[in-house]
Amino acid sequence: MTQDTTIGTSAADTITEQVRARYAGAARQVQAGGSCCASGGAEDPVTGSLYDATQTEGLPEDAVLASLGCGNPTALIDLHAGQTVLDLGSGGGIDVLLSARRVGPTGFVYGVDMTDEMLALALANKATAGVTNVAFLKGRIGEIPLPTNSVDVVISNCVINLAADKGQVLREAFRVLTPGGRFAVSDVVADGPVPAGLRSNMEAWVGCLAGALEIDTYTDLLTRAGFEDVGIEITRRYTVEEAGLDPATLPTGWQDGDGKLASAFVRATKPHAAGATSPPATEAGRAAPIASVDGGCCGGSGSSCCG
Repeated sequence: MTQDTTIGTSAADTITEQVRARYAGAARQVQAGGSCCASGGAEDPVTGSLYDATQTEGLPEDAVLASLGCGNPTALIDLHAGQTVLDLGSGGGIDVLLSARRVGPTGFVYGVDMTDEMLALALANKATAGVTNVAFLKGRIGEIPLPTNSVDVVISNCVINLAADKGQVLREAFRVLTPGGRFAVSDVVADGPVPAGLRSNMEAWVGCLAGALEIDTYTDLLTRAGFEDVGIEITRRYTVEEAGLDPATLPTGWQDGDGKLASAFVRATKPHAAGATSPPATEAGRAAPIASVDGGCCGGSGSSCCG
């Protein structure tokens, strides 16, 4: 039996605003000269040591400092020259910039994020890096502001677990992928049931624990979205304390879920035959403009509004 992922509108709005506030604060902290990782960057058991020095060489320092991920999605998958890549919840832009190197000048990489402060940081990092095959778009990952069948690869780094409606996020990822396109994300999963009290705790949610899908549920949601060849591989396990949560703020019984939190690589493919049978786009996803942080239009490599 898979977990119940239904969340009411009020609770979903609260989750979204709490997540937005957390990531806005992280962006401001980096811009002020610090690292967004509370445990000290490379020493943090969740966010540390995800990228080796050869990958981060030449990247803007703020892009590296702003990494709040739980994996390295760019190591998940072979990217090729000329491909179009989408990063869901792109934050300060580290995975977008790494992907841009690999797809080259004939490829293109989009990053979608809902937080103005992170978008501003990402745009600054793009300018510092001097890349031209990148655009950062303002939007929610459950309402992706790109056309159907428009990207070859969808990546993400520890963001889908933060979404209130994960099924909608996965349906949108399926929609924007071209037939045969690949889904390759790093995410936090629950390797077993998590107590209901912990699931409803807001600190645990924004700390990536409460919203983590159980592996069977994640597989089921991907399959129901239309994906095939679904695979979930655990890469790291850690406790509540290692995840940066204060046990004193958690509900009674949280210990029953401790140790079930894990980082994982999640892979899936959109069938080649899905071109004519993709699930319908949401109204927001079907016709939404591609928006920059200031609300302008960010159409592609010839557009100037994304820097």
